[in-house]
Amino acid sequence: MPVSYRRFPAALPLLALASLFALAACSDDAQEASQAAATSSAMAVTTAPVEMRDIARTVLVSGAVAPVEEMQLGVEVSGLRVTELLIDVGQPVRRGQVLLRLDRRMLDSELQQAEAALREAEAGAALARANLARGENLAGERYISAGQLDELRAARTQSEARVGTARAGRDAAALRRSFAELRAPADGIVSKRLVQPGQVVAAGGELLRLIRDGRLEWRAEVPVAQLSAVTPGDRIELRGPGGVVVEGRVRAVSPGVDAATRTGTVYADLTDPKGLAAGAYLEGRIDTDRVRVATVPTAAVVLRDGFATLYTVEPKDGAHVVRARRVRTGARDGAHVELLEGPKPGQQVVVKGAGFLADGDVVRVVPAAPVAAPATAAGAR
Repeated sequence: MPVSYRRFPAALPLLALASLFALAACSDDAQEASQAAATSSAMAVTTAPVEMRDIARTVLVSGAVAPVEEMQLGVEVSGLRVTELLIDVGQPVRRGQVLLRLDRRMLDSELQQAEAALREAEAGAALARANLARGENLAGERYISAGQLDELRAARTQSEARVGTARAGRDAAALRRSFAELRAPADGIVSKRLVQPGQVVAAGGELLRLIRDGRLEWRAEVPVAQLSAVTPGDRIELRGPGGVVVEGRVRAVSPGVDAATRTGTVYADLTDPKGLAAGAYLEGRIDTDRVRVATVPTAAVVLRDGFATLYTVEPKDGAHVVRARRVRTGARDGAHVELLEGPKPGQQVVVKGAGFLADGDVVRVVPAAPVAAPATAAGAR
């Protein structure tokens, strides 16, 4: 039998209040469910704090790889033909090693003539000494005059001088004969060859080039505004072919600058060139100083409308919302970049997933994957 509410007028307010509570509970449950669904469907990102790090102040410039000392080699005689060429470009050589030989038959003949002239002069000197000895005995018995004895002494002195002259001629001929062989003046690597077998050479002409000790350096032209920051001993890093990293140290900085280009030259020794070739033009980084600055992971910085941008993470209604922040970056050091303007140290920024976000997006923060430790020898097996 249906109940008539007219018989219970006092129950109406209680029923209305109960209905309101039921509707509110349903609304809260729906809102929580909606938020949970939104959070579960949000993009998963990793975060990292803005932190203080020691980072290198750098100067980025380009320059050429060149030999520290390149020797131009030639011969001291003219008109002789190359009979043997014993080396080629790129070949390492040792000090004193024979690099090429010339036709030395004419020089051999000159040396033989000089040796014969020396023997003749020595024979004449021996005869003059013997004559002087006999003359001194005769002069003691008054068989010859004092004038004749003086003549014998003069003849001995002249003959000894002829011996000296002949010996010097023989030494000069031997020296000219040695010029028929071009020897390496130092250890090094042959960098250029300008002669062919059978070629007639001239004295003083360049025939070969040798990189002394195989040492290479990097020569960079640095603007005058940055030149004062570079000092000998600063570390450099070059990127070679195939991404090979080559390190070195600044050996010297030019004391002046070019009036036309307003640049000065920095000379840097390369400890291990790793296949770099002389003449290669490479970009390099000069570490001039280390300072403590605010940094973020390089992957956290993305470009938005041409500006460097970070996404900071803020809690909101039990979820995480990202806010886009335009920043100004400075030097890079490995996987981190300096923040000249941006969030304060300690604030969380998005790292993984930053490139897919927009301002106000809801995200789900997950732990960053641990960096895998290098496998040990036992593990590798």
